[in-house]
Amino acid sequence: MIDLLIKNAKTIDGKRIEIAVQSGKIHEVGATMTYDAADVSEELDLGGDSYISAGWIDGHVHCFEKMDLYYDYPDKVGIDSGVTTVIDAGTTGAENVGEFHDLAKAAKTNVFALLNISKWGIVEQDELADLSKIQRDLIEEALAKYGDFIIGFKARMSKTVIGDNGIIPLEMAKDIQAQHFKELPLMVHIGSAPPVLEETLSLLTAGDIVTHCFNGKDNGILDRSRGQIKAFAWEHYRRGLVFDIGHGTASFDFDVTETAFSEGMKAHMISTDIYSRNRLDGPVFNFPTTLAKLHVVGYSWSEIIEKVTLVPAEVFKLEGKGQLVAGYDADVTIFDRVESTQTLVDSQGNERQANEWLQPVKAIVGGKQYDINL
Repeated sequence: MIDLLIKNAKTIDGKRIEIAVQSGKIHEVGATMTYDAADVSEELDLGGDSYISAGWIDGHVHCFEKMDLYYDYPDKVGIDSGVTTVIDAGTTGAENVGEFHDLAKAAKTNVFALLNISKWGIVEQDELADLSKIQRDLIEEALAKYGDFIIGFKARMSKTVIGDNGIIPLEMAKDIQAQHFKELPLMVHIGSAPPVLEETLSLLTAGDIVTHCFNGKDNGILDRSRGQIKAFAWEHYRRGLVFDIGHGTASFDFDVTETAFSEGMKAHMISTDIYSRNRLDGPVFNFPTTLAKLHVVGYSWSEIIEKVTLVPAEVFKLEGKGQLVAGYDADVTIFDRVESTQTLVDSQGNERQANEWLQPVKAIVGGKQYDINL
């Protein structure tokens, strides 16, 4: 028995596609499919108007509701904006990830976590100012207990976080990763110096993630005096570091993004760094708004969809996600392409005009349908 048959949909490239779902998995994918009515529990006919992709993945959010600084609710930043999987980027550490894990299980959205190397996560802005909070044994215990939930690590390397410790927290994070968890990526938040960006990037290895990659800070990748991307940033980009948008309240700059784009440097992954404040008050608001900003810069819709499905699934090793393939999880985002004008604002208040954006209308998670009224 087919639980759900999605008819008359199209991919972002305009190709017709139909999908059969069974027991929470994609059973079959094809241009057209025919089943006897008696063999289908429910049919969803999109009439050839709406688009469909693998479920959108936001690889940088903050959605542990019990925190004070950066917090939100998984479904508020997830299925409410067409996102079927969210990855909380270091809100919690080894001491409180268990409570987050238990709460996240109740969400409709798929939730995973990057473990903050500081044991309590971001309970205070300077969580890496005290090196005693980085405890290898606690990290090992958390990974042993919540290995299905924790899919990587997070270290925030900017002056408001590290105190007087310079590059030491990152060295400790890389040592823990190398000794025990080589298969798990490390996401590094970059911001104002210290430490200087070149020193931070030099410690990372291929597959590690540089989030806030196009921020407008002096310690970022843009040499404003020359109007071009710094040579060392190109070097590390080319050797396999994953550049992630991580928009956030203060970490996305149109000028930097456009300069990088003009030189051929594109973010590998698109994420929001969304939490309650920048969701309600901006400049993030929601996932589709961030996608529209990359489209205004010049990214095609096809590559944008890839950077929020296939790429994060590969970066974070999310088996069964990121593609519309038989045997994969039945996580699907259904959306329309809307042609209208809206003003988009980056983290510095710079504005651009968008003439088109993607409007999610339905999220399907493990075969279950959720309507969206964004």
